[in-house]
Amino acid sequence: MELRPNDWLIPEEPESPFPIVTNFCDIEFGFGRGSAELGIPTANVPLEQLPPETQDLELGVYFGYALLKRVNREDTTALRNDGRTVTYNYGKLLKETNDDLKIHPVVLSVGKNPFYHNKLKTVELHILHHFQADFYGAQVKFNLLGRIRPELNYNSKEALIDDINKDKLIASEILSRPNYLKYQKQVDH
Repeated sequence: MELRPNDWLIPEEPESPFPIVTNFCDIEFGFGRGSAELGIPTANVPLEQLPPETQDLELGVYFGYALLKRVNREDTTALRNDGRTVTYNYGKLLKETNDDLKIHPVVLSVGKNPFYHNKLKTVELHILHHFQADFYGAQVKFNLLGRIRPELNYNSKEALIDDINKDKLIASEILSRPNYLKYQKQVDH
């Protein structure tokens, strides 16, 4: 696979500080841009629910595996800063027949998204699977096995989307290798 100028070299297997494994974290709403503007839906998780070593990671794009689980709660709603309402269904719409509750590769951003001028650091996961519905309020357990590239700023939304799609291809290819594939089981309940 051809590297882009800013890509980090990905080793044959995870190297320190990886792997980093989380507990199940709550999925909360973000800015609502992943799906709506970029066509790349993300699951945001609270920084305070992540292991301490994630706080020391360079801002950038990482890869690993993720597993979703439903939470037994009644639906609730929340209001985004832009006034849009978000429904928390706690994963009730996740379907076993669609393999929604299986382990999937994930590309995640640890950063401030300079293209959007964010001030706060966020962790956003893009699970490499087609979900038929939102799952705000569900929980996700994931690992970080390596890094793809540093966080970058972009001149256009199209350039950002192009790089994210390349990140997804890189993650898929790396995570299909036996030296990475064996780390799938870290996120299994």
